[in-house]
Amino acid sequence: MKRDERIQSRQAISRSRSSANTLIDVLRCAITDRSLFPGDEPQRRAALLERAAQWARDGIDLIQLRERDLPPAELSALASATLSRIVAEATPTLLLINGSISAATESCAHGMHLPSRSPLLPDDVRRRYRSLGLPHPTVTVSCHTLAEIQIACRIHADAILFAPVFGKTVDGKIVTPAAGLNVLRDACEAAAPIPIYALGGVTYENAAQCLAAGAKGIAGIRLFLNT
Repeated sequence: MKRDERIQSRQAISRSRSSANTLIDVLRCAITDRSLFPGDEPQRRAALLERAAQWARDGIDLIQLRERDLPPAELSALASATLSRIVAEATPTLLLINGSISAATESCAHGMHLPSRSPLLPDDVRRRYRSLGLPHPTVTVSCHTLAEIQIACRIHADAILFAPVFGKTVDGKIVTPAAGLNVLRDACEAAAPIPIYALGGVTYENAAQCLAAGAKGIAGIRLFLNT
């Protein structure tokens, strides 16, 4: 299925399953962080799996498994368990593994997310998947500047997560200044036709501003926890 067809299919499911507080007709990328769930480690992992299943039922387009503190074997196991929960929902939701090509291929995830300055390129991921007889992967990349956007275009990323649009805060304190909507607009124009997901301080209240600036989707960690 081509990218545009996948987008249309996921949006149709989003419309049919959306609730009052769910963005509609927007590409959505939910990023995991099990530390936000209560309880001990097994309870947090169980909660993450339940939430991934819920996201799939809600028609979330991409789930990025971003548990960077886990050792490779544990990340692979969690990725496999997450993929099983997603596939059981029979939706077009894709699971992408952040940074670890071994966890991505061992779990047969739908693809990878590459952080900025990753030594891996999208074509490296595609070649590894092809060599293992796995389906063609979806590869997204993080970008923080227009220069990184240009690189992402040259290396043929499938989608770009651009951040931080509204800044990054930790414990109520700004740790990374906002790039701003004007820079987001320039990034979207430079990246076209590659879709950009706006990330960083995005809420249900300001998401429309990101879309007006040209973003095709919205990404977040906390944003989708209450959906």
